[in-house]
Amino acid sequence: MIREYLRALPVFAGDLPTFAPADVPGRPDELFVSWLVAAVEAGVREPHATTLSTIGPDGVPSARIVILKNVDAAGWQFAAHAASPKGRDLARHPAAALTFYWPALARQVRVRGTVRPATAEESAADFLARSAESRAEAARGRQSRPLDDRPTPEISLDPGYVLPEWTLYTVEPCDVEFWQGDKHRQHTRLRYSRATPGWDRQLLWP
Repeated sequence: MIREYLRALPVFAGDLPTFAPADVPGRPDELFVSWLVAAVEAGVREPHATTLSTIGPDGVPSARIVILKNVDAAGWQFAAHAASPKGRDLARHPAAALTFYWPALARQVRVRGTVRPATAEESAADFLARSAESRAEAARGRQSRPLDDRPTPEISLDPGYVLPEWTLYTVEPCDVEFWQGDKHRQHTRLRYSRATPGWDRQLLWP
């Protein structure tokens, strides 16, 4: 049965890194960057891919994978078409969660917070930094719509064209959790919570 098959699959294989919460920096974005670099060095594919969870119009969560564009003291950034399902979700309910998972390191990072759209200039710069193919596909404005016929004419855009609906979003976190897996299930969990000023840090039970 599939239940036994799933239970037999290995988890936390190989050597895992250690995590010393007493030595972490004061800001969660700084720790995140160090973990991201470690994931790159470990050969994790698409380490900057993250699961973005939003609230749909029916109140049910909706999740999909997006690419992280930047992270700093202000928050974690991703981009989307404002008229896409995730863009519409954020317009109705400007809050989201990001989940990063790097299985080779048994590490997970969870980010929760409010979402703020960037300025038109910042969003335009992000759009222009995309490949020509990505800009052309975004310009179609058809994401998540029913697909009746795959072949479509190619779109040729002026090199300086900017899609007005393209939006760079920042998740301004209220809390960020860092999770380090352990073969014996003695996982280490550290949560940063927004405080005034700065951040509070708290260890959590596995």
